Amino acid sequence: MSGRDTVTIRVTEARITAFFMAHEASLMKYGGQQTREIPITIIKLIADLRVTFPPSRTLGAALPATSTGRVWSRSQHLPLRGPKILLRAGWNVLLQSAASPLGAFGGSLRAAQNQETGCEVLGGPGNERRTTKRRSSPGTNIATSRLLVNYQEPYRSEILDYLFKPNFGASLHILKVEIGGDAQSTDGTEPSHMHYENDENYFRGYEWWLMKEAKKRNPKIKLIGLPWAFPGWIGKGENWPYDYPDITAYYIVSWILGAKQYHDLDIDYVGIWNERAFSSKYIKVLRHSLDRLGLWNVGIIAADGDWSISKEMIVDPYLNEAIEVVGAHYPGTKTVQNAILTGKKLWSSEDYSTFNNDVGAGCWARILNQNYVNGNMTATIAWNLVASYYEELPFGRCALMTAQEPWSGHYKVESPIWITAHTTQFTQPGWSYLQVDGHLEGGGSFVALTDGLGNLTIIIETMSHNHSKCIRPPLPNFNVIPQRATFYLRGSFYMVQTLQVWHSRLDFESGNSSLFQQLHPLQVWRGRFSLDLNVDEVYTLTTLKTGWKCGYPEPPPPQPFPSIYSDDFNIRNPPFSEAPNFADQTGVFEYFVNASDPGDHVFTLRQVVVQRPITWVSDADQTISVIGNFKWVNMTVTCDIYIEKPRDGGVFIAGRVDNGGIYVRDSKGVFFWVFADGTYRVTSDLAGKEILMKGLAGVRDNAWHTLTLNIQGNSASGLLNGYPLWENVTISKPGNGWAALGTRSFEFAQFDNFHIEAC
Repeated sequence: MSGRDTVTIRVTEARITAFFMAHEASLMKYGGQQTREIPITIIKLIADLRVTFPPSRTLGAALPATSTGRVWSRSQHLPLRGPKILLRAGWNVLLQSAASPLGAFGGSLRAAQNQETGCEVLGGPGNERRTTKRRSSPGTNIATSRLLVNYQEPYRSEILDYLFKPNFGASLHILKVEIGGDAQSTDGTEPSHMHYENDENYFRGYEWWLMKEAKKRNPKIKLIGLPWAFPGWIGKGENWPYDYPDITAYYIVSWILGAKQYHDLDIDYVGIWNERAFSSKYIKVLRHSLDRLGLWNVGIIAADGDWSISKEMIVDPYLNEAIEVVGAHYPGTKTVQNAILTGKKLWSSEDYSTFNNDVGAGCWARILNQNYVNGNMTATIAWNLVASYYEELPFGRCALMTAQEPWSGHYKVESPIWITAHTTQFTQPGWSYLQVDGHLEGGGSFVALTDGLGNLTIIIETMSHNHSKCIRPPLPNFNVIPQRATFYLRGSFYMVQTLQVWHSRLDFESGNSSLFQQLHPLQVWRGRFSLDLNVDEVYTLTTLKTGWKCGYPEPPPPQPFPSIYSDDFNIRNPPFSEAPNFADQTGVFEYFVNASDPGDHVFTLRQVVVQRPITWVSDADQTISVIGNFKWVNMTVTCDIYIEKPRDGGVFIAGRVDNGGIYVRDSKGVFFWVFADGTYRVTSDLAGKEILMKGLAGVRDNAWHTLTLNIQGNSASGLLNGYPLWENVTISKPGNGWAALGTRSFEFAQFDNFHIEAC
């Protein structure tokens, strides 16, 4: 940025509002003339926060400036131009710019409606700069990649390339992962790095692996961690993480430090508690804990729900200082005034969550643009990354792509991947949004971004209402019609002669959508070009020549889960803590080395959560992990079991389990229980309330037993150690579902030699 482009001074966000309220009248009196002077002593009322002023709108362009600010003496006076614009239109701009100083972009773009032609115009005087927002870019967050780790090569690497490899597929800029909390977070539980207060293990789960794979492909990708739940010890018996903020902060900071120490991963941002209440005190304690350990570069995102935290931020300067990003979920492309007044980056820190067909692609295209156009949000994070969980769990296939069959190797690159590429392949974090109007007269939107080095990218979408509905919130009616749009480039962009063109059209009539196709370059004549825009299209116009639509050979065809499946868990050094294809829904089931067993059960699967976590939803009171094909009707499930909890401990195996995820508490099926007191039960529900049969079994704790559950049609029977224990129990529903295993409560228990035959 040249010294004549901007002037940067330092102000504090805590006093911006008070300053303008107190001095608006005195500033307004300067509005009648072209140039007036405001004593620097007035400006000095605010100090510390970087704010960049476009010189033609605020500070005199003749003044020298730097990109980092300048110290002014009390005797100096700053010439001010157009203070009415500053106060009426620029006040918000000033606050918006605080977190994202203007970068040099070598040209200027400004939106104006051409009412006669119905076109959008970008342009302005060659020496004018428009205030910009730094782009933080599209990304995605997960708690839904459970099956991805089980894919064999080369298919697993291919999926990862489509997601993260630059200029290949989605080329994501942000990866947001769950900080596992041993509790249900929508489609399963993720293990904590600290099950217990004196326990630390930074190799549990798949998130470490996924972050490393993303970084391996794109070293510039930003990493975010966010807890959905917390281990129970943090709340000391209460379902609340904020009573002991120092403990909660220690837990989160430990995860950040472990990421670096054990995986060489630098976490860029951390959140508070997904879509749950926030605590201002805890946020400040967390910021202090991060700073005390030298983690100044780790920003805090808050509060991953609605915008309500911004109301507290504008009256609490310490809270405002602690937070780097105000993040809201499913904002409907709109923000609120309080969020703007914080002066912070505004993000849609979770969005999309829509079935990944072409309507989902339309939803994604619309909000990627309009979250900025309507709401000043500079990042949009999709939930979820890849549908790599059993499809019958909640929000099946609500992801950018689908990879839910590791047993077959089949996966599908869905249309949202290529909609993502329209933005991510031609921008990077740190690029600047240009403050254009962004609305097309015939419906739709556009955004324009620059890297400050002369490159320009324009993304246009014309998604119709019915073809761009997201799962939430409700979408107000609007119309989009075919239109011809003319664009004018000004400033140094006036010299652009050619723009590369990438195009997608979602065809809802024939189903033959055209996705991310490179068209002939567009010629720009004297800074002017026109486009004929049809409905349900996406265009990227860019000076960059780096775009690429890559692909691999077709993966294997889809296949159902194997009807005969076994796992003896005999892995000395497992690559992951969880056994393949088991999807924990309450509790955590991990590989375990049973060193005290001299026989055949040295390597087992163990349930390890022994205290109810601080939950995000109403988790079941029993632990459960499901596996298999949800369509299974008839099945025989066999497993060796080991009850560790004396007296009231218990375990089960099950079939036809019909629920999981956030609905796991209401799961129905056929559950065969045995208990440490020597009894058994057969129930039709996980809660164990709907008893079909019960009796004595002779089972005891701290001994191995073999359970077999046979379900055929409307009848079920059970065997203990190979001998019939109960039989001919009539079952009516559910008619199909997964196999499962689990425990009576949050207790230690082991499982071995799992085997299933089903149809």
